[in-house]
Amino acid sequence: MALIAFTACQKNKETEVKTEETVIETGKDTVHVDTDTVSAAETEKPADAVAATPAPAVEEKAIEVVKPATDIKVEYASFGAKIKADKALTKEQMIQKYKSLKVGDTVAVKFKSKIKDVCQKKGCWMAMELPGGKESFVKFKDYAFFVPLNAASSEAIVSGKAFVSETSVAQLRHYAKDGGKSEAEIAKITQPEMEYKFMADGVLISK
Repeated sequence: MALIAFTACQKNKETEVKTEETVIETGKDTVHVDTDTVSAAETEKPADAVAATPAPAVEEKAIEVVKPATDIKVEYASFGAKIKADKALTKEQMIQKYKSLKVGDTVAVKFKSKIKDVCQKKGCWMAMELPGGKESFVKFKDYAFFVPLNAASSEAIVSGKAFVSETSVAQLRHYAKDGGKSEAEIAKITQPEMEYKFMADGVLISK
């Protein structure tokens, strides 16, 4: 058996193809086998040939900033002398005023707080909240006006004179009865108290 091999080579800058022709001779037949080899350079694509995939567009939404209202007007019902709602002390500032007073001292002032309690017979007095569980006991000048019996929990502004005094047990029990306290609660009052008091000539109560 004789084996004859022929090789043809062709080269260029980017591709290299090799063709091998193998001839196998036998006693009767001749078989030709062609083998092609393609270099890797022919199959590679340059990097810039691949188109970049664009990023998906992101929709931008405007954010609306809502500013809180700062000037909220409160409507008030007026009792007694006509007064204005501006320049009233807070309850925190008012208790400091009270703490600076001695029995016999008075100070002209205007302050704002929530009504804690009201006389349930005539509306001839009311108690206004102060910090620390304290209260200012407010009466009305010359008994000239009264406030609504259902004014408790409303915001109020009072203008007049603040002072401190010691209130007797009998007077405290009288106020407790007028305020609708039970007999058991009234019976617990056994000691006089140093009270923060106020004589108002004008009152504003929120509607």
